Amino acid sequence: MIIKSFKLNKKIILAITFFIISLSIILFVSLAIDENEQENQESKKDNFIKWVDFNVSYEALDLTSKLDIDSHNKDADIKYNWIELLAYLACKNGGNFKNFKKSDLDALVQKLQNGETMGNLTKNLKNYDYYYESYSAVLSQFIGYNSDEKYGVIAFLPIAKGYSFSHYDDFGKSRSYGFQRTHLGNDLMGSIGTPIVAVESGTIEHLGWNQFGGWRIGIRSFDKKRYYYYAHLRKDHPYADGLKEGDVVSAGDLIGYLGMTGYSIKENVNNINVPHLHFGMQLIFDESQVDSPNEIWIDVYNIVEFLKRNRSQIIKNFGDVP
Repeated sequence: MIIKSFKLNKKIILAITFFIISLSIILFVSLAIDENEQENQESKKDNFIKWVDFNVSYEALDLTSKLDIDSHNKDADIKYNWIELLAYLACKNGGNFKNFKKSDLDALVQKLQNGETMGNLTKNLKNYDYYYESYSAVLSQFIGYNSDEKYGVIAFLPIAKGYSFSHYDDFGKSRSYGFQRTHLGNDLMGSIGTPIVAVESGTIEHLGWNQFGGWRIGIRSFDKKRYYYYAHLRKDHPYADGLKEGDVVSAGDLIGYLGMTGYSIKENVNNINVPHLHFGMQLIFDESQVDSPNEIWIDVYNIVEFLKRNRSQIIKNFGDVP
């Protein structure tokens, strides 16, 4: 009996030992998988663009957009995508469009006409994916079909048609109100009361007073990639009537009036020396970049130059602010 009991106990001990070892292996593998998944999730969570230095020249914007628009309107066999063309050119000039040469664009077009594809031409280009994603974030809603099904520029200059303005490339210039900082936009000088329109359709995220921007309005594009900032709007009547946070506006809609408010904690104060619209564009690849030290603001000077070709006509009604 003692021998049988020992044999039985030995079998039980072996079974228990096997069970414990198996369970340990399962737990180890499970923990390893969970840890790996967590690392992958953390990697994906942090795998977004942190900075964009948008210095695409007006010439490059002009030439590539015309290729894109003409090829679509003529229903050509080869239809160009200006963002693909610009991303390719950025790879060729190291992202510095001061080195842009029209001959590089001509050579690319010739290759495409000879039957080569953008996929093959760019598959070994370092940083092509980065430039394509960055430039898409900036320009993806600037060209397309309008409400009349005509293909062309569908974003608008922020200054309404028929109103004059001037500007120069002042992005990055020094500003001292409040604290020493750089200018993260483009100032468009004009007359008080000049109608300001939405560059692109989107949702109003901010509307009201900001001590730096005065009466200002912030509009986020529907794809969430672009945040448009319009500041220093008119004293007493800064906005189009009835406008409020959460409203949806369409490209070309009247949103406010040029002024000189700002640089004051007190609301509705003109402390800006020269009437102008501060126009800025923030790129957002991850929500952690909103209202944080990781904000990405780009130089929009050449974008303003480009959008001069498409201006929205504001029809005045009785009682409108001039």
